[in-house]
Amino acid sequence: MIRRAKRVSTSVQVMVVGQITRDLVLGVDQVPAPTGTTPVLDRREMLGGKGGNQAVGLSQLGVPVGLLGVVGDDDVGRRVLDQARSDGIDTSPVVRRSGTETALVVDIVDRRGHWRYLESMPPATLLTESDIAAAQALDTASAVLVQLQQPTAAALAAAHRAHAAGARVLLDGAPRDGHQRDALLAAADIVRADAREAGRLTGTPVTDAATAIRVGRELLRRGPWLVALAINSRGNGFIWQGGEALIPLVDTPVVDTTGAGDALVAGLVAALLRGHEPGEAARFAVAAAAATVGHLGGRPSLSTEAIDEQLGKVRNA
Repeated sequence: MIRRAKRVSTSVQVMVVGQITRDLVLGVDQVPAPTGTTPVLDRREMLGGKGGNQAVGLSQLGVPVGLLGVVGDDDVGRRVLDQARSDGIDTSPVVRRSGTETALVVDIVDRRGHWRYLESMPPATLLTESDIAAAQALDTASAVLVQLQQPTAAALAAAHRAHAAGARVLLDGAPRDGHQRDALLAAADIVRADAREAGRLTGTPVTDAATAIRVGRELLRRGPWLVALAINSRGNGFIWQGGEALIPLVDTPVVDTTGAGDALVAGLVAALLRGHEPGEAARFAVAAAAATVGHLGGRPSLSTEAIDEQLGKVRNA
């Protein structure tokens, strides 16, 4: 049996299509050796997953947002959705799948900011084409963010449906297989990928700024009008029709890089929806990412003060 979550609002501007998890984040001095033990210095539990993180970031930035993903019909799923609703996210599109547990991610972070993930992702917590067909909210949103960690058939169905409805479509990541890459890119307005994902999309790993520009231009020829690519811990490249911006990482304390990419996506979409030109939207997006790496866990904390502080550093970089 599948049932939908309780509705919060009916005026959704952005629909996020992606993973919903319960995140358990543990800060340790160092990860113990086999058979060893170490004390946990900081422990946090939160709504997570790429879908959850991006929806939280957009809500914090004042964008009316809904979330389409899957949780189990268990107590953990209920608590995760309660948290999402308290964050101002419309959870009515969320699928509660009976007979499965809600996905769990354990994020172990040492004092150097190195993370290790332990993931429990039951297959039933992934979206299906039937889930997409039942999601009427995809027909009314101004923008739809599709995360390609989901099964390719479901991601393509979501992108096609949103594109046909006239929404701005953002693809995040790279598909698990290459069979539908061209179809996905043809339905996209914006593509965001890290260096490894860019390699999967084009066959060319992004190792430096020149490569990012070349790969970005190649992707533009296949459908999108804007491409955002991470450049191997050096910064981010933004390439669009008629321009480009290479933005280095800012000098800010780093505790945990989990969720930086999700905050970047939320910041980019929020800025574009407000009418910012691509270069300024790119700087805002990088500032949002920088505002997220200073604390444990992938949950954004995108206050006006945090964004303004990082935006000043981005503009002076």
